[in-house]
This record gives sequence, C-alpha cells and structure tokens, in this order.
Amino acid sequence: MTAFKDHFSTNNAGYAAHRPAYPPALVDFLADAAPDRDLALDVGCGTGQLSTLLARRFAQVVAIDASAGQIAAAAPVERVRYHVAPAERPGLPDSSASLITVAQAAHWLDLAPFYDEVRRAARPRAVLALITYGVLHLADAAADRVVRHFYEDVIGPFWPPERKHVEDGYRALPFPFAALETPALDIEVRWRLADLIGYVETWSAVRAAETSVGRGPIERFRADLAAAWGEPDTIRDVRWPLSLRVGRVRDT
Repeated sequence: MTAFKDHFSTNNAGYAAHRPAYPPALVDFLADAAPDRDLALDVGCGTGQLSTLLARRFAQVVAIDASAGQIAAAAPVERVRYHVAPAERPGLPDSSASLITVAQAAHWLDLAPFYDEVRRAARPRAVLALITYGVLHLADAAADRVVRHFYEDVIGPFWPPERKHVEDGYRALPFPFAALETPALDIEVRWRLADLIGYVETWSAVRAAETSVGRGPIERFRADLAAAWGEPDTIRDVRWPLSLRVGRVRDT
C-alpha cells in the first residue's frame, strides 16, 4: 500500500476557507445517477467541500480523509459523519454505499486496493465518481496571465508528480468500471484579490516552494497579481472546468 502523502495539513484553515465549492449541478447529477439516496461515501474529503453538498441529497454521508488535520477543520453539517481513515479502509459494511466520490484526491490514492474496497462497499448499481479540476481561468486577461505564469513557470518544478493526472483530467488513471456519460460542468466563483491569493496559498506546490526557497516566489506573485488586479475589492469571475470519471460499479 502506498504511504499517505500529506501535502495539506500545514494549512487546514486556509484550505477550509479558500477552496472553492462544487456546483450544485454536480451533486444533482451524481444523486440522480445513484440507485438511491441512502448513503454516500466521500473519500479524501478534505475539509468537506463536496461532503456538505452531498448531504443535501443523501440521507447520510460518510466523509473520510487520511489527514487528521483536514478532518479537524471540516465544517460540521447535519447528516455528514467525518472520520480519519485511509481510502482503502473506510469502515463501511458490505454493499452499503450508493455513491462513492473522490474529489480532487484520486491522484493521491493507491487505486488498485481502493477499487477493491469500492467493489466491496458498493451496493448494486452504485456509482463511483472521480472528480478533479485543474488550473483556474480568470475572465480578466492580465490577471489570468499572472496566475498562469506563476503556476507553470515559477512553481511548476515544485508540483508533485501526481499533478499530471489533474492536468489531464484523470484520463490516464485506470478506471475499470462501466463509464457513464457526464455533463460539462464548471466551478464558478466571483472573487476579490484576497480570495484568489488565499486559494493559491493552499496549493501543494506553494508549500513545497516555501520549504525549499522561502516566501520570495509567493510574495512576488502577490505583488504582480495586485498590480494586474487593480482595486483589491474589485470582484472578478473565476472558473475551473471540472473533469469527471463516473461509472457504475456493478450491476448486481
């Protein structure tokens, strides 16, 4: 089993405050595809960005993450039960989950044993969804160029190798399940300058760069983005296209 790579527990509060929420249309699509709305399992839940939305459509959501820090920072919501656990040992009974989701975390998992656990815990016709989003798109062209330069050229060498799976939309990950057609969906937010900087501060590559070379790169990015943004309270549109791998786990 692959050892847990904890890239996020040093900034749990920032992750909870600044990671964007998933669109309600994603939850509606997944809930409608599931055989029923009894139990959803959210694996690698982080601080509950997707878990809390699933609770709107499912009677119970079990949300697990291998990071105790992330679970401690998760938002308490009725019908969501958080606990610290690896993806391969979620602690569910056999044939109990109608939906299993992995949002922005599948690239960290040891997929072979995880898929074995999915088959054990899934009830007939349950749905598995791997969900990811890559680099953001800013409607303002000048600010967008600053973000892309920082992402690709400045901290590009500090991204962990698993990041390549996010950038290709999980297309290269093995997915041995009957694929379902998925809708085109985006995460869309309207942010001020501080919101975007707070989000960038949650990137694993930023943490790695800070450890290696200090705060210089992120401070220069903050200054460059502020110059392109203009008035800090100006609200700008930010978008992330979602990539989905969704499948039926088993028919019977």
